[in-house]
Amino acid sequence: MSKGNVRKVVLAYSGGLDTSVILKWLQEAYGCEVVTFTADLGQGEELEPARKKALMLGIKPSNIFIEDLREEFVRDYVFPMFRANALYEGQYLLGTSIARPLIAKKQIELAEKVGADAVAHGATGKGNDQVRFELTYYALKPDIRVIAPWREWELESRTKLIDFAEKHQIPIAKDKRGEAPFSVDANLLHSSSEGKVLEDPALEADSIVYQRTISPEEAPDKATYVEIGFERGDPVSIDGVAMSPATVLTKLNELGRANGIGRLDLVENRFVGMKSRGVYETPGGTILYTAHRGIESITLDRGAGHLKDEFMPKYAELVYNGFWFSPEREMLQAMVDKSQEFVSGTVRMKLYKGNATIVGRESPYSLYRQDYVTFEKDSVYDQKDAAGFIKLNALRLRLLAARNQAVKTK
Repeated sequence: MSKGNVRKVVLAYSGGLDTSVILKWLQEAYGCEVVTFTADLGQGEELEPARKKALMLGIKPSNIFIEDLREEFVRDYVFPMFRANALYEGQYLLGTSIARPLIAKKQIELAEKVGADAVAHGATGKGNDQVRFELTYYALKPDIRVIAPWREWELESRTKLIDFAEKHQIPIAKDKRGEAPFSVDANLLHSSSEGKVLEDPALEADSIVYQRTISPEEAPDKATYVEIGFERGDPVSIDGVAMSPATVLTKLNELGRANGIGRLDLVENRFVGMKSRGVYETPGGTILYTAHRGIESITLDRGAGHLKDEFMPKYAELVYNGFWFSPEREMLQAMVDKSQEFVSGTVRMKLYKGNATIVGRESPYSLYRQDYVTFEKDSVYDQKDAAGFIKLNALRLRLLAARNQAVKTK
């Protein structure tokens, strides 16, 4: 039976089993025209099969949209976030979180273009992605109709999903007929694995979970060295070769993969209230995060750097929770970007068996002064000046101690 009131819907479509079922369900439940949007974010899969499957499911060629967003994704979403050194709960580099606003934005733009009155996504009612998608939808088009099939339909199990697919002649890959061992999300920044065999946080993840990196134990016994060039906080070259944003990240991913870098096994706090265990691989991002802090260490003023570190957790939480298009995230971004005016130069990294360490950094805007820090005799700093500085900073502590001693003697 049709739910009515929807003429045309733009669906975030991967071509996989779940979104193919959603496509057919939308046609049945709403009796509406479906427009599919498939984004290439560097997930490492061929996207033409998504076009063929959409055609097979009755979608008109003019209603199928596939777009390569790799450069935009890295330039306008990943790099701004890395300028902030964003880590959620001190560890997670936000690879899934940062992709959702871009996909949702493109859906809204496409809805405007084709005259659709609704958008739909394939996120479940338990996770964060439903929030990230829908906050973006409403931020960009407040009157848009949002359809979240996992919150509406009665296909609560994998068995029912398979039955629906078979009934509607939706192709099912052999490895999809049983229960999938875990769920995977991937883009150019990372891959994440959750659910099923990973649900018990006491058990070590099986090696089959890892797809983007070799294990640190299997990494080469010889270290790899790489130089990353930065301009205004963004990486622009590797070993002296200028590269586009997506090309830089792709190259860093290759280096990270080969050296077993970027694995994270994390129990995190979802925005919807529950805890979740995820296994993440962010090879290039892990290298980039460390390198960016390296160039900041010599170019950022202490006050500016420490202020960034103070508001970074808030920035990361906003990204994680889906508030990319919120005014507070944009305000924090303006501060971050202002801080990066002189964050340019080169960082030399050593990659070895799961570790990415800084071994050198230089910049034409460096605030590091060897003549000030040398242990040899110098002519720029009078060590006697430290006495007054210390006494001024100790004054409140001395007053507190005097008060406390007086109280004790009463």
